[in-house]
Amino acid sequence: MDTFWPWLMLAGLGAFHGLNPAMGWLFAVALGVHRGSGAAVAKAVPAIAIGHAASVAAVAGVLVTAGLMVDQGRLRTATGMLLVGWALLHLLYGHRRRVRIGMTTGLAGLAVWSFLMATAHGAGLMVLPALMPLCVASGPLAGLDAGGSAATALAAVGVHTAAMLAATATAAFAVYRFVGLGILRSGWVNVDLVWTLVLVGTGVMLIVG
Repeated sequence: MDTFWPWLMLAGLGAFHGLNPAMGWLFAVALGVHRGSGAAVAKAVPAIAIGHAASVAAVAGVLVTAGLMVDQGRLRTATGMLLVGWALLHLLYGHRRRVRIGMTTGLAGLAVWSFLMATAHGAGLMVLPALMPLCVASGPLAGLDAGGSAATALAAVGVHTAAMLAATATAAFAVYRFVGLGILRSGWVNVDLVWTLVLVGTGVMLIVG
């Protein structure tokens, strides 16, 4: 189970990210409604997943590089502090730095929007606890195979993105085809608050664990 839990966590976080409307499914639905086409939703979802994957991959690359030079214990503590700090920053100022891209954007613009949103929300930081046992050795330059770690990190990003893509597509098409945008008035949940609490909880676990 110790071998599989990081992969399960990556997939679970991918699904969680995909279900978060701020990560893109709401934008995909809005595009579909604006253009009056389910095909617009279908085209938007992969673009959103690509942008999200690029953001997570960037964080994974930094982690692999840091793992070559920093002791794992210090890296874990620093990562936990970064997560808590990012959560507080998001809670206090997140509403002031919304990325604005209009309904006329193309797929490239949508991917860029997704990358910026995932980065601003700390999506890549949130997956660090799952990436660390897969990609980081126990000590600085302690025989770490950088190539192997990079390949593992890419596989991890792939698993995370696949789960995110599936959840985003499911949410987008369910709302567009069946539920309708009326749910935003009657059944909305403050996902930003949930997201912030998860960031804080993950950071604290890394610091104390």
